Amino acid sequence: MLNSSPQQTIESYIKAYNNFDVKGMLAQLHPEVEFENYTNGEVTLSIKGIDAFKAQAADATKYFTQREQKITQLTITDNIAEAQIDYTAILAIDLPNGLKTGDKLELKGKSVFTFKDGKIIRLQDYS
Repeated sequence: MLNSSPQQTIESYIKAYNNFDVKGMLAQLHPEVEFENYTNGEVTLSIKGIDAFKAQAADATKYFTQREQKITQLTITDNIAEAQIDYTAILAIDLPNGLKTGDKLELKGKSVFTFKDGKIIRLQDYS
């Protein structure tokens, strides 16, 4: 989708994410994509390049039996979009923090998408 809008690109990415469709997620990303995850203001994951992103995205599908990101608000300015996200997921594995298989996660956060050549070049998730 070379001529898709940032909103369409984000919606396609999130739909693929929710459906555990790594190939669909990658289709929305620039080859030089950078991903950062922030929890409580600290970087908990930093990835550079589509191959590293692919590996992490494929690995992450094993953590959940269900997952859903839902955009509650989207603001787009030039090549940057900020999405307020409601996130729910059901764990497929026990986590070191004490959460167990079958537990439901519910988080509110935001994702900041930066675009280059019609693709997501940078994605920052905050929770």
